[in-house]
Amino acid sequence: MKIVLDTNILMSALIKDSTTRKLIVQSDWEFYYPEVSLHEVRKHKNLILQKSGMGEEEFTRLFNQLLSHIKIIPEEYINRNLDEANIILGKIDIDDVVFLATALSISDSVIWSDDRHFEKQDKVKVMKTEDMV
Repeated sequence: MKIVLDTNILMSALIKDSTTRKLIVQSDWEFYYPEVSLHEVRKHKNLILQKSGMGEEEFTRLFNQLLSHIKIIPEEYINRNLDEANIILGKIDIDDVVFLATALSISDSVIWSDDRHFEKQDKVKVMKTEDMV
């Protein structure tokens, strides 16, 4: 299965040694994340450190470990579907447009998100964490 992660899923895997983290690290699924959204994780780094109790070095090690199981999709690859994704989700949640554009760029992919905004589109299948388990 080809799965586009949204930022909240990736942050959840960083914060807690949970099923989410285990699925990313141990499953045979292919995970994807838009390169342009890596800044979101870095922007929330202090919150992740606070909630997880990790130090800087542990965070960096874990983030790199997770990224070794995730294919980072370059902005140029996503841009060709950005307009369509913006038409579908832009007025609902502009922050989710890049994830929909990423999924539209990868054939037969799904989005893994617990964000309800994705339910307002029917172009790409969306799976919640409970579905992934």
